[in-house]
Amino acid sequence: MEQHETRRARIEHRWPAVFALVVALALYGALPNDLITVQRYVTVAIGILLLIPLIILNPHRFNTQTTWSRIASLTLAIIVVISNQITLVLLVLVLVRGNGDGPSLLQSALQVWVVNVIGFALLFWEIDRGGPVMRTMAKRSDLPNADFRFPQDEDDDTIVEVAAGSSLKSDWTAGFVDYFYFSLSNSMAFSPTDTMPLTTRAKLLMSLESFGGFVLLALVIARAVSLIG
Repeated sequence: MEQHETRRARIEHRWPAVFALVVALALYGALPNDLITVQRYVTVAIGILLLIPLIILNPHRFNTQTTWSRIASLTLAIIVVISNQITLVLLVLVLVRGNGDGPSLLQSALQVWVVNVIGFALLFWEIDRGGPVMRTMAKRSDLPNADFRFPQDEDDDTIVEVAAGSSLKSDWTAGFVDYFYFSLSNSMAFSPTDTMPLTTRAKLLMSLESFGGFVLLALVIARAVSLIG
């Protein structure tokens, strides 16, 4: 009973993920008009239409999950990631064809990179151990296999003040900020840092994110700077 109450007390707040998603949609919708046209409006519209019922279902904390909400939340994250990957390809094509000016390309590259970080953070957050609702509401014995291993998952045998916050000792589970952090570090370092992928899909997704970040750094930004000069 005590463990159940502890898990309920650690149910994740909705608003960090909502804020990140709104930022991603705003940045995506604000991309230069010569880069994408219809796709931007379709992506933003679908994102808003899926987000509204999800907020109504769980307005403050993630304590309720249905089949449709699970499908909708996964679909939302996937749409953000796929749309941004398409935009990345279009941005590379603009560079190859020699179109666009330097400042505009730099702005577009930064926007695509930030949306990439947020989009993959949302997707990692949704797939790992059954998603945000299951991670905190279900018993650990009932959780699906983990896609990612966090430092807290193996800190139980260290010094007391560190072990106290481990998954084993405190029943810790990762929240959106944790997934955002390692998505950000993966996109900047092009490799895992403190959080390790465990499953094939996790490794493939992290590889795709790293590759996108590398392309933006090595090709898009470099080309844009040369255009400024």
